[in-house]
Amino acid sequence: MQKKNAKIMKRVAVCTTAAVLLFSGMNMDIWAAEANGLPSAGVDYFFSSNATSVKSLKDEQSQTGSIAGNTTEEGTLSSGLPTASATAKATATATAKATASATLSPVGKPKENVNEEKVIEETLIATTTKTIVQKENELAAKKEEEGFKSLVIADVNDYVNVRSMPSEEGEILGKLYDNSVGEFVSEQDGWYEITSGSVTGYVKAEYCVTGEAAVKLAREVGTRIATVNTTTLYVREEPSTDSSVLGMVPMGDQLLVTEELDEWVKVNIEEGDGYISREYVELSTEFVKAESKEEEEARLAKEAAERKAAQEAAAKAVRAARNSSSSEQVIEAPVITSGSGSELGKSVADFACQFVGNPYVWGGTSLTNGADCSGFVMSVYNNFGVSLPHSSSADRSVGSAVGSLENAQPGDIICYSGHVAIYIGNGQIVHASTAKTGIIISNANYRSILSIRRIF
Repeated sequence: MQKKNAKIMKRVAVCTTAAVLLFSGMNMDIWAAEANGLPSAGVDYFFSSNATSVKSLKDEQSQTGSIAGNTTEEGTLSSGLPTASATAKATATATAKATASATLSPVGKPKENVNEEKVIEETLIATTTKTIVQKENELAAKKEEEGFKSLVIADVNDYVNVRSMPSEEGEILGKLYDNSVGEFVSEQDGWYEITSGSVTGYVKAEYCVTGEAAVKLAREVGTRIATVNTTTLYVREEPSTDSSVLGMVPMGDQLLVTEELDEWVKVNIEEGDGYISREYVELSTEFVKAESKEEEEARLAKEAAERKAAQEAAAKAVRAARNSSSSEQVIEAPVITSGSGSELGKSVADFACQFVGNPYVWGGTSLTNGADCSGFVMSVYNNFGVSLPHSSSADRSVGSAVGSLENAQPGDIICYSGHVAIYIGNGQIVHASTAKTGIIISNANYRSILSIRRIF
């Protein structure tokens, strides 16, 4: 009878412990789901999604009276103290473990009971050691993967036509370029109906991938970007506010993400790879979308008009330079051939190279006394009558797009993660690099190129 009672008590304790685990896990999942406010899975989320906000989590904790630790200069939580929810769960765990220990610890108990208790204990510990941020990141990763399954990605040499109906007889509405992305709507007779940008129509399925195949390809063709949402953000050598500052990036700058941690993001800047707080960036995955027939025509017309205006402005700037004796540095007038953008671009490149060896200054725009990367590009083009933004991320949308480095011409703007330069030909660029190196000439492919833009 005593053995039977002991056996019953063991079963009761196991059930009680399992119930505590289930209840705690459900509370944690529900609490995290309510706290993160993530949008439902879908392609729009992956085109542009908000980053996990540690600040909003901290504010919510302060309202409930939980202890979240002190904030650092970058707003990340500097204390590893658990939240109120986690503390309650830890207490429940301790109680469950104490109950299991008191009830299931007779001398000489069977080996299988010991293993069962160990599994329960390890599961309880694993459940309570995950932070809210980790849970949020896991949920976001699952949503991302599910969203990628609904993508249709072109896998062709150039582009696939988007037609008005699932037939080659359908009117061409636009183009889905290689590695461009649309959202799956339906499938019919070997055609996918998609929505991409402003275009909704049909593409031949044999030229695209979707479902599980799209998940892998999306990670390869998508560009993970962190957009800075604070005035000036430190990039640190290690994921800690105690780590040395590697560099600084301004508000609105877009950085290439190479790794995502719980509260930090690893990014690439001119000084090298470093870490920034997730609280001060918005994360998104960029994909190229389809271009409608009307958009293509408008783009080509706009680019032609801008190119002509830039050439006229350059000619005017040259005439003014010839008549001025107070320029920052004596320069040779660029050679302008009517209708030849490449000749004018070469003049831009030659002009820019005259300032090699001059200093780099954060926020500066002086070609002689110091400029930062975008300030250098802006000031060079200003001498040719062209106004450009003082922002490396904004430079990614000026002028017209150039498909690859192989098609680049002197004078083209080469955009990197948090950096920008001027192409001078032969695979090289001139740029205001860092405070240590100043304005230098480098190989254009020394870092991953995000975009190439042509002004002339």
